[in-house]
Amino acid sequence: MITLKQLHYALAIEKTLHFKKAAEACNVSQSALSTAITELEKQLGVTVFERNNKQVLVTNKGQLILNKAKKVQLELDQLLQIAQSDQQAFSSPMTLGVIPTIGPYLLPKVLPEVRKQYPSFKLKIIEEQSHILVDKVRTGEIDAAILALPYPLAGLMSFEFWQEDFYWVCHKDECPEKIQEISSEELEIDKLMLLKDGHCLKEHALAACRLQIKKQDSDFDSASLHTLIQMVAGKLGTTLVPQMALDQLIYNESELRAIHLNEPGPHRTIALVIRPNYVRTNELTLLKDIFSQQLTDKCSLP
Repeated sequence: MITLKQLHYALAIEKTLHFKKAAEACNVSQSALSTAITELEKQLGVTVFERNNKQVLVTNKGQLILNKAKKVQLELDQLLQIAQSDQQAFSSPMTLGVIPTIGPYLLPKVLPEVRKQYPSFKLKIIEEQSHILVDKVRTGEIDAAILALPYPLAGLMSFEFWQEDFYWVCHKDECPEKIQEISSEELEIDKLMLLKDGHCLKEHALAACRLQIKKQDSDFDSASLHTLIQMVAGKLGTTLVPQMALDQLIYNESELRAIHLNEPGPHRTIALVIRPNYVRTNELTLLKDIFSQQLTDKCSLP
């Protein structure tokens, strides 16, 4: 009979494409894992993995089996969650995904309060781009993801907890001293530096400005807001920053100014994204309320 342990080992190999690394991830010996996979393939009459001394590959039929195994594991996880649903809130571990343009600015504001209210809560955070996190939510690899909307979420649910606008950041020597608002028509597009392609913050900033900028050859291509800010401080251009990040990126930089982008808002919405049948919705609602209150308290403008 096929066992859940065999399926667990097989999914670990699919993830690592390496028997030794999969064994380490499952806290078993490599020989025990190999024996379990061999037995699984024998019971199925199917070769799930092609392996030699150099690489491990998933066969076509093996991939179909692993896809079903993921659904079995997700159902098992939900079964356990249902069994634990009457226990005290946050008595079980939870894994949240967060994108890089939210995590560094949201988490320091909200996690201290989460820890204060639920000191025994074991919360694991992983940071990835939006498309990766959406896939992990769908497959049940993580409980939920914190994303910036709008973003395609077919088949998933979202719980919004924060809305914000963008601010144009410039060196104080390169913008009028008394200006408090700026429209997209007033921006010098040639000097506007944004994150490299693949980051939804760039797409949201362009949408807020109603702009389309084609990818151009450049000596500078950043995946970090912190790096963009340093470039602005060096008078190499300007950028757009969400309100949530202003306190960490701007207010300690005396040479910089943050000016509100005067375009219809909110320019982006922050939400928790889950599967429709996720059983810990009540706990995520508690987290959502904490996030919303802490951001309201800590993101007020000076």
